[in-house]
Amino acid sequence: MNLATLLLFLPACFALNMAPGPNNLLSVRNATAYGFRTSCLAGAGRLAAFALMIALASAGLAVVLLQASELLFYGIKILGAAYLLYLAYQLWSADTQAEAEKNTAPLGLAALARQEFLVAIGNPKAILIFTAFLPQFVDPTAPVPGQFLVLGALFLLLEWIAISAYAYMGLHMRRWFAEPRGQKIFNRCCAALLSAAASVLLLARRA
Repeated sequence: MNLATLLLFLPACFALNMAPGPNNLLSVRNATAYGFRTSCLAGAGRLAAFALMIALASAGLAVVLLQASELLFYGIKILGAAYLLYLAYQLWSADTQAEAEKNTAPLGLAALARQEFLVAIGNPKAILIFTAFLPQFVDPTAPVPGQFLVLGALFLLLEWIAISAYAYMGLHMRRWFAEPRGQKIFNRCCAALLSAAASVLLLARRA
């Protein structure tokens, strides 16, 4: 892998990291509810899921597990969509007035990180992105595992930057939606977007 390849990889990769999606929406929501630092730390759950996917892709197992198994692919897809719909329901039905009066965070950091992990790992298309995207920048004439390690580490670093960027956005949105009524509107907008993401996931087909 040479410098020219890396210069092509970095902007293309960062575009994927910054693309709006369920996990980035969670970063915004978590920062709005719990603050910038907590949202960034919760993103470690997402990074753990992506690291696992990159490891599978580098070992060549992702194609075997998902592309070769229609049942597994659709099973993961349905579970992932169901979890997104569950999160959407929680946001839609949340009692923002009661939350404001309690002035306490209903979820701890571990629970938020687990939420990030489950949303990321529940999307089979994410693994297929790693199997289709990362190999384009791998030189087959050189040792492949080391290249996957470098590309994977860069991907996770850029993903962490994306987490921070969306969390920062959520931090400022918290000032706009500080009142229970505004928080309710924001929660329901997030719920609608998560439901839309679940619908897109259900309509996804295997490559």
